[in-house]
Amino acid sequence: MVNAGGPALLPAPGDPHAPADDAPARLARVEALLGDPEAPGNPVGYRALLRADRRAVLLAEGEALLDGFGMHREFVPAALGGRFDSAETLLRLMRPVFRRDVGLGTGYGMTTFMAASDVWMHGSARQRDWLAALLLGGSKAAIAQHETAHTNDFVRSQVRAETRPGALSVTGGKPVVNNLHRADALVLFCRTAPGPGATGSHSALLLDPHTLPPDRYRVTRRPPALGLRGCYFAGVELDACPVPEDTLLGPLGSGVRTALRSFQVSRTLMASLVSAAVDTALRTAVAVDRGQGPGGSGTGPVDPQNTADTLAGAFVNLLLYDCLAVVATRALHLLPAETSVYSAAVKLLLPRVLNDTMYDLATVLGAHIYTREGPVGVFQKHLRDVPVVSLGHAGTVACQATIIPQLRPLAEASWFTGAPAPAALFRPGAPMPPFRYDRLALACGRDSVNATLLETAACLTGTGAVERALRDLAGQLTAELHELRGRVLALPPLDVTAPVSPAWFALTDRYVLVLAAACVLGVWRHNQGGPDPFLADPAWAAAALHRIAGRLGTPACDLPAQCTARIHQEVLARYGDRRSFDLYNMPIPG
Repeated sequence: MVNAGGPALLPAPGDPHAPADDAPARLARVEALLGDPEAPGNPVGYRALLRADRRAVLLAEGEALLDGFGMHREFVPAALGGRFDSAETLLRLMRPVFRRDVGLGTGYGMTTFMAASDVWMHGSARQRDWLAALLLGGSKAAIAQHETAHTNDFVRSQVRAETRPGALSVTGGKPVVNNLHRADALVLFCRTAPGPGATGSHSALLLDPHTLPPDRYRVTRRPPALGLRGCYFAGVELDACPVPEDTLLGPLGSGVRTALRSFQVSRTLMASLVSAAVDTALRTAVAVDRGQGPGGSGTGPVDPQNTADTLAGAFVNLLLYDCLAVVATRALHLLPAETSVYSAAVKLLLPRVLNDTMYDLATVLGAHIYTREGPVGVFQKHLRDVPVVSLGHAGTVACQATIIPQLRPLAEASWFTGAPAPAALFRPGAPMPPFRYDRLALACGRDSVNATLLETAACLTGTGAVERALRDLAGQLTAELHELRGRVLALPPLDVTAPVSPAWFALTDRYVLVLAAACVLGVWRHNQGGPDPFLADPAWAAAALHRIAGRLGTPACDLPAQCTARIHQEVLARYGDRRSFDLYNMPIPG
């Protein structure tokens, strides 16, 4: 069955011709189980989610539904009896959950997956088998990294572990840990060597909280936050708490390397998943615009052109962000040595694009924004939840700190000299080799994605207004990369003993925007003749580059009016056909 104007529909749940472990079949089943969010009797619909949110708890029926589906198996590698072998498959399976409730997606599963990733990466065979058995049985895991007293700089840990014969003695506290109250496994980051440096000074431990002495280990509940209020955040205090030596994840002192490699997976997936909430926000704004929202009269907006421009602009923002998000996710498989930069970039761009987009869409809702029920009530919830995901150990400064040391090596040895990324990187859903944690690297000095920008910009042709605009904007962004390289090389080399110049932070922000532009061009170019004709249309790519150029300064040209008209047309078509607003353009229930 084919969906007109979009890609082929997924096989129906229970399709006898689809293998039980087939990823598209699993995705179709998740969507079918979640059902129409606006249906009054849906136990995991908007009405139930908002009731749970008012009680500051996660929706129990939602967690039970995901348990019944076996979502917990998606967090365990296939080699250990689970289903996880593709970061993109996990992204696509969890997006329907995040589209409905960011808190449910975070509290049910992604916190557990983030903790487990450290174990899959550096745990012993015994540790991996133990955790896999727990998760396959439906248990949760927690990870304790946050350092709120030190702007979440986890290498300034207030938890220290001192070595004893055959054991460790752990003292200190972590103030914000999600799911700790129900975790059967805890990954704890702590300092195991004195001194200010990060290298070799920290370790990660895999603990069973149930075996820790209650007089040495204490959990304290924090009051519910404004965002992600259904998630149970707690603090943990340890006082000379004895733990076995074999709780170490990897060698003593390997904690920072473990965390930095693990961040590449967790940053990428969490930042990529949260865009699903913006998908819902855009759908809600279209419903209100169409007079189908709460109290809709069908009379239309006061300024229809401004509303159309806002909806089209929000869709463009979502697409340009999703280009970087999907490319970064696929790079975990196809360019794993380069994902240190790409994972930080997608997380760094999140508050700059998605938060702005949510507030832009709020202007379309007008007075409806005060509605507390239904889609607009969920819109309000997403408005509170989305910014929280950009906080923590993977927040803005942490992501900038990951990229800054790599800018000079990239400018010296990669930009304008490296080979372009493979075409498969830019084709959402295309086959890839299984994901392997051991291929991730802290840095490699290569940036294949920006090489694709140069290659694509050099071969753009066409005489129409949209094609000319795309060519001019691609040329402008190529020139931006030239200028960026010169400015990076003109700065004095970084000195670890001196504060980092503010110029480095500004150049990092500009680099991330150029990287997003490269992803846009790559996705547009390598989906010519693909299953979704909209991705092959230059209108959205030109509009995305125009938005990026606007964030960098003044765009090289005006955007042709037909670009916005074509994009708004696609917004209405996807809304009417019940298809997602992301790159995958998939059917959704309702």
